[in-house]
Amino acid sequence: MAQAHGKVAIVGSGLIGRCWAVLFARAGHTVYLFDIQPTQLENAMTAIRQQVTDMHASGCLGDGQSVDAVCLRVRGCNDLAAAVQGALHVQECVPEVVELKRNVFQQLDALADEGVVLASSSSCIVPSSFTEQLRHRNQCIVAHPVNPPQYIPLVELVPAPWTAPEVVSRTRKLMQSIGQAPVTLNKEMNGFLLNRLQYALIMEGWRLVQDGVCSAEDVDTAVSQGLGLRYSFMGPFEVMHLNAEGIDDYCKRYGENITRVCETQSGARELKGPTCQQIHAAMCKQTPVDELPERRAWRDRRLAALALHKKEQEKEES
Repeated sequence: MAQAHGKVAIVGSGLIGRCWAVLFARAGHTVYLFDIQPTQLENAMTAIRQQVTDMHASGCLGDGQSVDAVCLRVRGCNDLAAAVQGALHVQECVPEVVELKRNVFQQLDALADEGVVLASSSSCIVPSSFTEQLRHRNQCIVAHPVNPPQYIPLVELVPAPWTAPEVVSRTRKLMQSIGQAPVTLNKEMNGFLLNRLQYALIMEGWRLVQDGVCSAEDVDTAVSQGLGLRYSFMGPFEVMHLNAEGIDDYCKRYGENITRVCETQSGARELKGPTCQQIHAAMCKQTPVDELPERRAWRDRRLAALALHKKEQEKEES
């Protein structure tokens, strides 16, 4: 993984841009991290070193690499043309504002050659909304990571209707080569894949609390001490497959009741009002707002330990 590879440009040095820089650098790529604000870029380089140091301490850096070796592959840059020139992959990481993304991609379009992939880290904006008028629109795709991507490897690949198939396959191979786990949507869909699954779970939890069925704390316990344990290493379809004699048998046994339950789950609720205050109070009792940074650090330590455990288990089983 530590062998030298091609150049990658990251546009935007915020949290996600920094994480992408670390992932590509860990895999051996030379990374040009672009930002128009020098102070932001300086802060990003400092944060990247700390992130790489934390990954090294948790055993997630891999291949016996040193902190210095990985950090030296990341170069701060305030010249977009210089960052993009010669890059095999450009990863845009600006805020979720369609006009801003459209403006950035227009600039990238003017600088791009025929061989570069122009990827967006968009978490909810479909690529057709900001790439339609571009000359290189067939080279554009969304590659959306999950936070924090250094410990959660999923990347959602969302092509526009005009994205070239080879761009999709090439991006998928690149993500796999840097240790991520890509999934590919065959067409644009609001919410992509992960958030559609996540929002379904959030909405049902919200309904259960709003309708007085259970507490917010018990919803979280049902996931963290129940569903989440097996979902950390297998998906819902494999769970079904294993809980009966295959999917077909599972559907014959439980399908009718599942349909009846789901018929009671229709109707979205607004995420505001008394239920919002009730859930907020429950979460603040567990973790006050001013203690959220410490809790996020705890989350990342637990995710790092889980990521390392899963890798060790995969090695033993291979």
